[in-house]
Amino acid sequence: MPELPEVETIARGLQRSVAGDVIESVWIGKKPEPLKSPAQQIARTLEGSRISSVRRVGKHLVFDLQRTPGKKERKQDAGRAQWIVHLGMTGQVLIATPASAIPPHTHLIATLGSGRELRFVDPRRFGRLQVRSDAGFQTSGREPLEVDLELFSSLFRGRNTPIKSALLNQKLLAGIGNIYADESLFRAAIRPRRRAASLTRAELARLYRAVRQVLAEAITAGGSSVSDYVNADGEAGMFQFAHRVYGREAEPCVTCGTPIKRVVIAGRSSHWCAKCQK
Repeated sequence: MPELPEVETIARGLQRSVAGDVIESVWIGKKPEPLKSPAQQIARTLEGSRISSVRRVGKHLVFDLQRTPGKKERKQDAGRAQWIVHLGMTGQVLIATPASAIPPHTHLIATLGSGRELRFVDPRRFGRLQVRSDAGFQTSGREPLEVDLELFSSLFRGRNTPIKSALLNQKLLAGIGNIYADESLFRAAIRPRRRAASLTRAELARLYRAVRQVLAEAITAGGSSVSDYVNADGEAGMFQFAHRVYGREAEPCVTCGTPIKRVVIAGRSSHWCAKCQK
């Protein structure tokens, strides 16, 4: 599943490429699973809207729209709106030309005034598309790159769940998934099974710095392409080549040479070094 660095990379690319463009028409496929809002509502909201900006909120892409209703629409349909895209496991938002081949499992095509198209492609159909008639979308979790150390630490105090599970809890921190939880815990030298409440102030400070460092490096590298992820231009990320534990089961630790272990915590794979992480 695309995590914070991947979604941030896509959002930045879309912001550079399509901000200011107008959505002239929308085609929506017949598969119902990706639609969190009704198809007619999505089309009505998007068509005729100018894309003011594209940004990331947690693991969501948020298109901020400026609505200008047509002759047959009501005046109250004017104003701000939002198109929210959750990529799920295999979702992609691609910028394309109309002449390019349409990939299988394309569920939405938005034709832009510039002549290009925005295409939402999702083979497994776990992604979700929704619209709002206001600009109020937000997640309950804190943004990892914006929270300060004290608030970050307070999120985990008193929690008896494994720290790996706590990092994946989107109600606490928005955007961190399996890859970056594993990588952050390795850099902070903390076992993924450690109870969150057992971490000392020094360990929480190490984890805070590690999370911010890993996410920043991954964004710079364009994210991790370990499955279907590509950016809005169809290009793969590069951070997978910098993974120190994730996906490296039985390979030697980059620090001490001990074989990397894999365990399952709350149904999720976790990769760690038994010597470096305590």
